Amino acid sequence: MSRSRKKVPIAGVTGAASDRPFKTIEHGRARAATRQALASGTEPPPARKFGDPWRGEKDGKSYRPENPELLRK
Repeated sequence: MSRSRKKVPIAGVTGAASDRPFKTIEHGRARAATRQALASGTEPPPARKFGDPWRGEKDGKSYRPENPELLRK
């Protein structure tokens, strides 16, 4: 029972469980744009154009020492 509480108060910014649906959609958009560019003979778009993490459901984690409820598992 020594690990029944988290040791560091770091928690996610939103309540999303996973980034997987967002990443799946964005990678599909990137592959489609690359296919279209190759078919038309133009330069493919840069990879950074797709999958911007700030548009995802999960925006990262933050340190919140003032909220003791975050330490419960």
